[in-house]
Amino acid sequence: MTAPAERVQKLIAASGHGSRRAIEEWIRAGRLTINGRLAQLGDRATAADDVRLDGRPLRLGAREATDAEVLLYHKPVGEVTTRRDPQGRPTVFDGLPAPKAGRWIVVGRLDTNTSGLLLFTTDGELAHRLMHPSGEIEREYLVRVRGKPAPDAIARLENGITLDDGPARFDRVVETEGGGSHSWYRVVLREGRNREVRRMWEAVGCEVSRLSRISFAGVELPRNLRAGRWVRADAELVEKLRGALHRV
Repeated sequence: MTAPAERVQKLIAASGHGSRRAIEEWIRAGRLTINGRLAQLGDRATAADDVRLDGRPLRLGAREATDAEVLLYHKPVGEVTTRRDPQGRPTVFDGLPAPKAGRWIVVGRLDTNTSGLLLFTTDGELAHRLMHPSGEIEREYLVRVRGKPAPDAIARLENGITLDDGPARFDRVVETEGGGSHSWYRVVLREGRNREVRRMWEAVGCEVSRLSRISFAGVELPRNLRAGRWVRADAELVEKLRGALHRV
């Protein structure tokens, strides 16, 4: 029996060639063809179709869950979360090992001045689901702010504030160390908008002087993983990530 056609970006992502978002960009840029014609958003295909990226045929077909590779990477300050940078800055992809198959897809982003946990996977569907807003995946950060925030500022961050791109709030704000010229907090939120953590603190009059992501989807940054280093996730951890996606 022939497999039913599905949206081409979902088919390609499930085959490990990229995230759905990246594939949609390929379509908009005219880089993807299906059976010799330019692909359009909304097109459907099967593994039997001739799907090509920049003229190169893509091997399609669902991959087994056990084939998925996941890396935990400790991003240092100064690296950008892109494959190439026009300014020649180092990228988070520079020191990664070659995957067994496919290509590494970064799960979300961290800005240049933010350090901490980044996940990479060769499973485009897993990456898409981890990044999808409906998953409400927890992200935890360690934040250092200048001075001592007033109690009402912390209350506003927990109850909700309005940013330029909509409402935002932290699920938790826990002070870990205070006194002197800086204060440290652990904060948790369930979305990953651009520079959201920094913008939230700035909205209540606080300057962030250091920011690091310490967990994502229940996966913690290993204490012994130095900045710029990576470690492969074992099968148990990959399944843990899949289990966090039951709502998506």
